[in-house]
Amino acid sequence: MPQTPGRIVSVSPMPPEKCAYALARYSRSPDSIHESIDWVRTHDSSKFLDSFYFQYGHASIADLGHLVICFEGVSELAATEVEDEQLWDGQAKSSRYQDFGSAGFITPPDLDDAQTTLYRSAGAALLEAYKHVHEQSLEHLKQKLPCPADMKPDAYLRNITARAFDVARYFLFWGIPTNVGQITSIRTLERQIRRMKASEFAEVRDLGVELAQACASEPGCLWDKDGSREALAPTLAKYVDPDAHLIESQKALRLWASQNLPKAAGVDPGDVHLSKPTNTPADIVATLLYPVTNRPFRELYEWACSVSAAVREEVIDAALASRTREELLRGFRGGLYCYDMVMDIGAYRDFHRHRRCQQFRQAYEGNLGYDTPAVIGEAGLSGYYGAAMDSAWLAMRGLPQPAAQYLLTFAGKSRFLFKMDFAEAEYISRLRSGVKGHFSYRNIAWRMKEEMEKVEPELGRLIEATPPWVEDPLVR
Repeated sequence: MPQTPGRIVSVSPMPPEKCAYALARYSRSPDSIHESIDWVRTHDSSKFLDSFYFQYGHASIADLGHLVICFEGVSELAATEVEDEQLWDGQAKSSRYQDFGSAGFITPPDLDDAQTTLYRSAGAALLEAYKHVHEQSLEHLKQKLPCPADMKPDAYLRNITARAFDVARYFLFWGIPTNVGQITSIRTLERQIRRMKASEFAEVRDLGVELAQACASEPGCLWDKDGSREALAPTLAKYVDPDAHLIESQKALRLWASQNLPKAAGVDPGDVHLSKPTNTPADIVATLLYPVTNRPFRELYEWACSVSAAVREEVIDAALASRTREELLRGFRGGLYCYDMVMDIGAYRDFHRHRRCQQFRQAYEGNLGYDTPAVIGEAGLSGYYGAAMDSAWLAMRGLPQPAAQYLLTFAGKSRFLFKMDFAEAEYISRLRSGVKGHFSYRNIAWRMKEEMEKVEPELGRLIEATPPWVEDPLVR
């Protein structure tokens, strides 16, 4: 049934660049949307975008066209790098609901023959451990949590199998393949491609090149088989060189840190530490240095507060020396509350979805060890688990960086900084502490509430988080 004329006009899907052109013109003329679209049909959108978006810098125009892009058979590491955009919508395969045991794994392209053999042997051993631990965990959980009389057997099996995957996933590693589907604006996609092309990981750089090529090519999957095969964003594809400022700033900051930071204090602030910075320049300096060091945020911030303004300016100048017309680096963004958290990679994959935060990470080098789920001990698997993990760590140490990071298991711990306002802290703590969640991130979410109660007791009391000792394992 055709739409009734009125104040609301729905528009059927259009090629993203055509859509951006039509809506931009719509805002700049007295014409109706019907007239604007008719205009676009007879005019070249690429010339408009060339002039107004890429040359004159009217960046908001590129927010008006959106693309659906899917990444198939990429590593979990690459998928996480793909998703590392605040204005991003999408989902990847779930380790709770899919069996990754027969999926194989991605081998980093920058290994020689001997290194490849070592990597593949270690990867195959981890997948065997994944299968074995899933089988043993499933049997243990069936005995521990028999099917309730009021639950259907098929629902029980799905739930208990998912809980067993929660344990087995600790043997998955960054090299495991996954699929990602995303919807982004042209503006976000441009930033994403430039960032990916600047990555330290060869796979991610290659994906950035392929992503630009996909924008310039006809769609690979059509809803309407007889529909247009027009390229989705050919103009975008011409303007996505690697983000040179990002590359150079990281080099400069890493060099400055290696030459000027004092010896590490060796203070362990715990797995979850909340701070509320009051010195903004020191906060920015600590945040800029965080990803290029292995130090806790608290240590960096206290050091930055203690030094002179001239020293802080040195760090900031090092970060900005290569800047031309780019936006300020992510390190200049902030939030009222800074959660410095050590968590396993599996938990991070879930926390990473909270994109209202400003997120920063340190290298996935495995220097903080690995977590062991309680079920491992309960099922009598502690010796097997420890030997398998230690073997993977030994192999990882025999590989060069950054390729070695592909072998880091989801059990491996790393350090992450999340900066946010109170509303986001409340949301994450409440949502992720729920009984449906994975036990690892439930613990982190509960600790977030406890830290907020220490720092802001008037606000911490408002967080209705669920303690990790409150469980209902058969609920998903």
